[in-house]
Amino acid sequence: MQLLHIFIKNPRLGYVKTRLAATVGNEEALRIYHILLEKTRDAGKSHGGARWLWYSDEVPDSDDWSTADFVKQVQFPGDLGERMSHAFREGFAAGATSAVIVGSDCPELSPKILAEAFSALETHDFTVGPTPDGGYYLLGMRTYQPAVFEQIVWSSEAVFPATIERMEALGATVHLLPILSDVDNETDWNAYLNR
Repeated sequence: MQLLHIFIKNPRLGYVKTRLAATVGNEEALRIYHILLEKTRDAGKSHGGARWLWYSDEVPDSDDWSTADFVKQVQFPGDLGERMSHAFREGFAAGATSAVIVGSDCPELSPKILAEAFSALETHDFTVGPTPDGGYYLLGMRTYQPAVFEQIVWSSEAVFPATIERMEALGATVHLLPILSDVDNETDWNAYLNR
């Protein structure tokens, strides 16, 4: 089973895209987040394997994510690393042969990128999609390796290099995907619109 994990925040006014909201306001930030969710959902639906959707707070009674397309659950408590590690652990325990995780901040995530990620995991231990700010928009692995989530300073420019260090320390093979930008603030959003 090739398993795609998607992490999202429950889309609520004043709760999502706070750095973006600081300059465009909460309403516009929520509108933009809905666009990012739609793009993530469209890319995710292209994946022919299993798709697990992880909400930040609660699984809503109904939303734009169909239960026919996505297995829905709530993220584990803890920092981002603990939450991602838990998702991978659960996925491999359920029989995944490879697994990839993405968030909902990368509007240029595409079916092609997801296909490349899963294809790379047939011959590599890990695949990573770096962002220009030192993070990553995608991480995939063939077996559960919690070390890549430990002692990382999340939401910092050290995330990607520290993660690669962990992988190299494991003696693992790594496939790097194209660099894509996340949308964290108004500058990121405008740059995406201009591309």
